[in-house]
Amino acid sequence: AGFIKSPLSQKRLTQDSVELYCEAIGNPIPEIQWWFEGNDPNETYAQLWDGARQDRVKINATYNLHSTSTISIANLTGDDSGMYECRASNDPDRNHLSKSPKVKWIRSQANVFVIERPEITAQISESGGTLTLSCNMSAPHPSISGHKWIHDGKVLEQDESSGAFTSYTIDGKREEHSGVYECVYEASPQIRGQVNISVSPQVTAYKKSEHGNEGDTGVLTCKNPSFPAVTTWTWYKSGHGLLENASGRYIIKSSGNKTELRILKLDIEQDTGDYFCNGTNSYGTNGATVNLRVRSRLAALWPFLGIVAEVLVLVTIIFIYEKRRKPDEVPDDDDGGSAPLKSNATNHKDKNVRQRNAN
Repeated sequence: AGFIKSPLSQKRLTQDSVELYCEAIGNPIPEIQWWFEGNDPNETYAQLWDGARQDRVKINATYNLHSTSTISIANLTGDDSGMYECRASNDPDRNHLSKSPKVKWIRSQANVFVIERPEITAQISESGGTLTLSCNMSAPHPSISGHKWIHDGKVLEQDESSGAFTSYTIDGKREEHSGVYECVYEASPQIRGQVNISVSPQVTAYKKSEHGNEGDTGVLTCKNPSFPAVTTWTWYKSGHGLLENASGRYIIKSSGNKTELRILKLDIEQDTGDYFCNGTNSYGTNGATVNLRVRSRLAALWPFLGIVAEVLVLVTIIFIYEKRRKPDEVPDDDDGGSAPLKSNATNHKDKNVRQRNAN
């Protein structure tokens, strides 16, 4: 067996987590084990198992073409500092209780240093339409090479200052900029603090006016873009009161910052009107209004029926007009009718003239 990837030494803060990775190759495929030796001089190596240290230790291993294993330790404490050893062997007697393996376990080591987390004091001050967020790190703290301010994964501001104090200014009201902001100290290891701008729910309707057809399912939606998330959503209808799932016709689905009301088999008389969605968190309650209009199933056919009616009226008018036309209004035809009559009269006159001449 031989290593193709070995674990790397790392520095971490208390309450953080750490992950070590090991990969070995051989024929047959070798087994991987994890061992630990603490910093106490009298402490010896002990094997680590999945679920050790009150289930803070997780070990995942795969054996396909070669061996890979990852050990992760959550919620680190000072006692987690020490030497972690990845051992690999493919000797058939490697785990035999009495026989010594012909090929010893090969080993790869990494140190994990767990440093006490410095305390960070976070504050928010509001004055003249601006918000100032600040973080101040208490001693002892490591060497600082700069700061970053992060919100929703985006870096808002950064510097190369070495001070324990850092601040960030926002123009606007709390309601417009609520959320989680991080102050990051560039050090080894990196240290992060958190500043929360918290407000009561700023509930808005997805659409202020919704339309539905009679007999269909109506869907009304409200959301809360502010922080913290809504803990309780409620729906009301004007003139009806609180709407509940138990009613049978209403289905309410809520998750965090979104709520949805479904109304089964819409009725024009019963369901048309204003609906109110209310969201509540630890800072207060707020709501929004959605107007629902229910249309007849034939509503979509009215434009088509109107066109058909117009065509029928036009056809009827043309038909009546044609029936009432006078016979003398028939247009003359140069190739028939009067032309033959004129020719017959001329022939008869010529015949009489010939008879008189003969007499």
